[in-house]
Amino acid sequence: MFDKTDRSDSSAPWRWNRFGIVFAAVWMVFLVGPFVDSWNLRGELRGWTGMFATLAFATLYLFVFARTRIRRQSQLVQPTFPESALILSVLTALAAVMITSVGATGLAAAPYLAVTAVMMLPTVAAGIYSLAVAATVEIISMTADWGNFSGVALGVCAAAFAMSGVMTLIRRNAQMLREREEQEKRAVLEERARMARDLHDILGHSLTVITVKAELAGRLLDVDVERARAELDDLERLSRDALADVRSAVEGFRGLSLPVEIARAREALRAAGIEAEVPGSTDVVPTRLRELFAWTIREGVTNVVRHSGARQCRISVDRSSVSVSDDGRGSVTTGSGNGLIGLRERAGAAGAKLIIAAPENGGFTLQVTEKEAV
Repeated sequence: MFDKTDRSDSSAPWRWNRFGIVFAAVWMVFLVGPFVDSWNLRGELRGWTGMFATLAFATLYLFVFARTRIRRQSQLVQPTFPESALILSVLTALAAVMITSVGATGLAAAPYLAVTAVMMLPTVAAGIYSLAVAATVEIISMTADWGNFSGVALGVCAAAFAMSGVMTLIRRNAQMLREREEQEKRAVLEERARMARDLHDILGHSLTVITVKAELAGRLLDVDVERARAELDDLERLSRDALADVRSAVEGFRGLSLPVEIARAREALRAAGIEAEVPGSTDVVPTRLRELFAWTIREGVTNVVRHSGARQCRISVDRSSVSVSDDGRGSVTTGSGNGLIGLRERAGAAGAKLIIAAPENGGFTLQVTEKEAV
């Protein structure tokens, strides 16, 4: 029952589990009385019967305790009903044998029955069983004229109540762990779906263009070598850009990728209830401008979502410029925001110019254009 398959991946939880069993074994001290009385009667059959019943009771109780801890580590706190009924029946029978063999001291088994019931049964069933055990202790003690054993009955109720609190805490912790695992699984699935969408957006059109250009270059080799060479140069640029975009996506967007930003912009606008018009291809954008254009789209879409109140947003790119425009109320900023200041600096460093347009009749346009093309 306690082979390696029941252990967790780390040895530390298993060591703590063994310590827990030792802790439970300490409480077996209350069964010393019945065992000693049985030992004193070892010359009689009931003495040996009492010793066997006491040892079997203690062993089965420790087994149940250890099994409960293992179930807790596996997040399976509640055993099946047949298993619970069988174990409680055996423990009850062993307790009855102890009482029959040694008399009053055998009632020491009663609190352990209540604790076992709380560990294995639902709350209501465990409460009913514990009350039944307490009542039985009172009835047996009065019927056998053993004196007042109300303390034992009270101990049964107290043990059941204390263990009920422990098991409630264990069940709540197990539920919290399950919910956290479900959230982690959903997060992983959502991240995979997002990565799949982004990779499709990044590679779908690029690979199609690369394939078409490769076929065209192959046909032109025998017709127009110079044009074929130009197509091959363009093909090399497209493949390098696509590779860079994929690396950015796989590495968690540490750098900016133009196709990735377009894909993220589309999702952000859709989530904000804004109709999005985005380019289907970025292949015409030179490599030197791709990161700058990606920053422009990120800043522009962020402003649209946060401030514009727009219903439509249009993103357009060509070889020398990128623009983000909307039909909203018009921006209250004239370029003094930190994001726009940073974007203006990036544009200047790349030899481009930031242009902001906010017409009086509404709308807002953010554009970055190469200075040579202005």
